[in-house]
Amino acid sequence: MRILSVVGARPQFVKLAPIAAALAAAGHEHVIVHTGQHYDPQLSEVFFTGLGIPRPDERLRAGSGGHGPQTGSMLAALDPVLIRRAPDWVLVYGDTNSTLAGALSAVKLHLPVAHLEAGLRSFNRRMPEEHNRVLTDHAADLLLAPTAEAVRNLEREGIGARTALVGDVMVDACLSARERARAGAAPEPPAPGIDARAPYLVATIHRADNTDQRERLAAIVDALAALPVPVALLAHPRLRARATQFGLELARGSVRVGDPLPYAQMVAAVTGSAGVVTDSGGLQKEAYILGRPCTTIRSETEWPETLADGWNVLVDVAGPEFTGAAFAGAVLRPAPPAPPGEPFGDGRAAARVVSELERAAR
Repeated sequence: MRILSVVGARPQFVKLAPIAAALAAAGHEHVIVHTGQHYDPQLSEVFFTGLGIPRPDERLRAGSGGHGPQTGSMLAALDPVLIRRAPDWVLVYGDTNSTLAGALSAVKLHLPVAHLEAGLRSFNRRMPEEHNRVLTDHAADLLLAPTAEAVRNLEREGIGARTALVGDVMVDACLSARERARAGAAPEPPAPGIDARAPYLVATIHRADNTDQRERLAAIVDALAALPVPVALLAHPRLRARATQFGLELARGSVRVGDPLPYAQMVAAVTGSAGVVTDSGGLQKEAYILGRPCTTIRSETEWPETLADGWNVLVDVAGPEFTGAAFAGAVLRPAPPAPPGEPFGDGRAAARVVSELERAAR
């Protein structure tokens, strides 16, 4: 079989790594299309080199921009690539604009589409990711669900017959990276000014709801700066741009600002931390897999499994109950006594994905 993967953003490169390895092991032809949605080397190239992913076969160089122009430019560039490559499956990953563009281009050309990480729902229609994942699920021919809850969401929407429960390939990638970190040298500090031998927190903030309003972003940075534990704030380009625009200083109080980390270093940083503060979808799950308490600066999550036993706690900065003291209490809570379960699978999801693609192609 010829499988064409459409990827373009940091989390998709991480998911791509175990899929690329599993497809190679099964002897299938794999074409990788990089849309260029994330074009900063810290969010793109380091993941290909660090995770051992084959270099992209096609680069679309879509770049940044509003959701409409960015998705449209990807669509325009994808059509001739899909026609020329003629894949047996177009595989799209997650919930980005690259995901939606890949799915739409393929279905218009009558090419089979498989959606990896299907069935996630935050039920927050303000999130562009929610639109992307719902539209992609309803367009795709094969829905590769990571969890039982995702399967239930798809069944409720009447598309359960196209669904297969395969587990989450992020578990494959995360466990592999953790083992490499354990076998390697002592971890490096995740940000300048952080002592990796002492307690610290890892933080990432990038979502529009948290960064596009000055008051909300200032409240988040103020709360992080007031914590009694050093915070390694791994600053996404969006966060840096908004902080500069609003005249906000990120590196103050307990906050130590660093760059986004390559995946293996990120896993090592979370493993060595006392906890995680984030608005990312993927990092909530990675913290859970790695057994670190997570505080998510959102009012909802597409990964409700992480909320079990208090491993993940949602904090709404815009809510009337938000105070610095309440935030600190959430962030500094101890790890739950019960270990995390395995709702995301056992680390062999990529092999199941390949089996499902083979089965559905017959």
